Amino acid sequence: MIYEVKEINLDYSKIAVDRIDYIPKLKIFIPNDSEEVSKYTPDRTTVLILPGGGYHMTSEREAEPIAFNFLQRGMNAAILYYSVNPAVFPVSLLETLTAVKYLRETAQQYHGNKDKIYICGFSAGGHLAASAGTLWNKKEAVDYFKDVEQVKPNGLILAYPVIINDYDGEIQIHKGSFNNLLGEKCNDKNMLEYLCLDRQVSKDTPPTFIWSTFEDTGVPCESSLRFATALKKNGVPFELHIYEKGSHGKSTGDLVTNTETYRLKNWLNEACDWLLDTRSKYIR
Repeated sequence: MIYEVKEINLDYSKIAVDRIDYIPKLKIFIPNDSEEVSKYTPDRTTVLILPGGGYHMTSEREAEPIAFNFLQRGMNAAILYYSVNPAVFPVSLLETLTAVKYLRETAQQYHGNKDKIYICGFSAGGHLAASAGTLWNKKEAVDYFKDVEQVKPNGLILAYPVIINDYDGEIQIHKGSFNNLLGEKCNDKNMLEYLCLDRQVSKDTPPTFIWSTFEDTGVPCESSLRFATALKKNGVPFELHIYEKGSHGKSTGDLVTNTETYRLKNWLNEACDWLLDTRSKYIR
């Protein structure tokens, strides 16, 4: 296996926020690169993993255990330890899009396909993944990258994602995530509405796989349902799984990251089948 670590350094002169000291790390895992193995997977999918943590931290439970699952299925995997509070929007979004751009530019040297760069995000990392999928061609990205086609993910995998917020006073979904993401602007109704991502879905949003649970009270499944509904309205292909059992943050759903195992552990097989579905013109 090839293992590399790349620093993601943003040009803060292009961003109207203060620089923080933290330097994000992109950990890259590539399956055995020998000719014997590579001939079976010459056109690999790359999955960029965004751990959750309420934009306060990045959870290790949703990092390497997830990467290794994609690796054993013959895919390339990368983990982005993106900036969290005191970093504020759009820092983590631009870091994520920078990582997508880098993985696309280097795909060929690792037997990857530049048109198969997917983002897999958990909880607040799911919000970040959905931000990359819906805001890749909006002002923040255009001002920073100019050529935004290079930073568009080819698809999203959203695990119990934070999508909506309580900006209108009607619903409250993981308010702490938005407080951390927006800092002093956490009560700015315009920003809260902008980052309520079901409202940002368009025909340009990539195909999406979503899963959550009925029992999740940390980020209720309504968040996932709202995003899926928006995808449907905009004609964007998606697959949605709402498992009955399991609280928030179950990650792999098995004993690798939990003290007991859950049927929701099947999400990894379902997501990989979705990724590798040769019948879909959107996936392969």
